[in-house]
Amino acid sequence: MSERYSQSPMFDLTGKVAAITGGGSGLGLEMALGLARAGADVAVIGRRPRPIEEAVRRINDLGGRSFGISADLTAGGTVGAVFAQIERELGPVDVLVNNAGLVAGQGGRAIWDLSDDDWRSGISGILDPAFFCSRAVSKQMSDRGRGKIINISSGLGMRGARDNYMYGCAKGAIVQLTRSLAVSLGRYGVTANCVVPGFFPTEGTASSPMALPSAEFIPVGRVGRPDELGHLVTWLASEASNYMTGEVFVIDGGGLAGGYAPTGYAPVTPHV
Repeated sequence: MSERYSQSPMFDLTGKVAAITGGGSGLGLEMALGLARAGADVAVIGRRPRPIEEAVRRINDLGGRSFGISADLTAGGTVGAVFAQIERELGPVDVLVNNAGLVAGQGGRAIWDLSDDDWRSGISGILDPAFFCSRAVSKQMSDRGRGKIINISSGLGMRGARDNYMYGCAKGAIVQLTRSLAVSLGRYGVTANCVVPGFFPTEGTASSPMALPSAEFIPVGRVGRPDELGHLVTWLASEASNYMTGEVFVIDGGGLAGGYAPTGYAPVTPHV
């Protein structure tokens, strides 16, 4: 009888150190908890101390080790120090999940109303943390001959959206950053993959301008469960995905396949 996947050492992250940015709340927290449940020690990086402290508490309650650190990941000069501190507390990072990004003021204005600063800050707020954090861990991962980088993008990085420039362009750049990392670091044993989440409920979706749509606009008929995203990221962090690199994994209930969910439009087949 074959071994159950849940019992396979290929999915076990015991002894691994995972760092996740934006891991204090929302989907970042769900991914952090998923990694911890698989046995990883988890470093939670974010801007707000209180959610980070709560995330660390919940991870510790699962029996794992955790460390929280508040940092501005758009300041490239400080990111190296962040990961040096993580290494002192938990050890070298085996898995990096780039989830953090500043999304305030990203959409809803015509292109002629956007200033130079709007454009630059909108792009850098999302793209810079992923680049700076990947740069900070890539050398030690390459020297050790192993490592996993998992970038979180968005469906809006793969299609257009009305009056949405910086967010979509930056999230599309996350996909390309993933591919560049994959072809550059693969020879050193480091993989890079990208996750594109669809609509998942979090504590922030009710007040977000990118509110969840009616489930009727999603082919599977429901929004995602946050733990489902955690399962995918955990698999990408595990040895079960070692031959996967440079790939884009869309987890959206078929939204991009159907092309309807991101715009809130679903054509109705006429009755014949």
